[in-house]
Amino acid sequence: MPKPTEFISHLLDILAPLGDVSVRSMFGGWGFYLRGKMFALVASDTFYVKVDDLIRDGFVEQRLIPFSYESRNGRREVMSYYTVPTDAMDSSALLCEWADKGIAAAARAAEKTQRVKRPSVRAYKPPGSSSR
Repeated sequence: MPKPTEFISHLLDILAPLGDVSVRSMFGGWGFYLRGKMFALVASDTFYVKVDDLIRDGFVEQRLIPFSYESRNGRREVMSYYTVPTDAMDSSALLCEWADKGIAAAARAAEKTQRVKRPSVRAYKPPGSSSR
């Protein structure tokens, strides 16, 4: 696994008030995790936090930019991660506030995944059989 860059180490330092944040290298970038859930990423030295439908409008209103990349077939793919305001990058308190939004979005996504119901399994009863 590649060694975290100076920028990644700096982000880990200023995100320390959040708790045990860890990073993993991925596709030339870095994923940021707290309690096993990815809440942010860094790509091309830009920090992005996870966003969902509940908070997306606030990011869009501030003209923050979503993470996107070009897929193998040449299409532009947009992911649910957005930049944070520039001033947040200079303040641990502000960056942690924005990261908290990503942590909450990651928790909601995990909760939503856990709530997906499995089909119920019922015993097969041939037609005409009694219910006794």
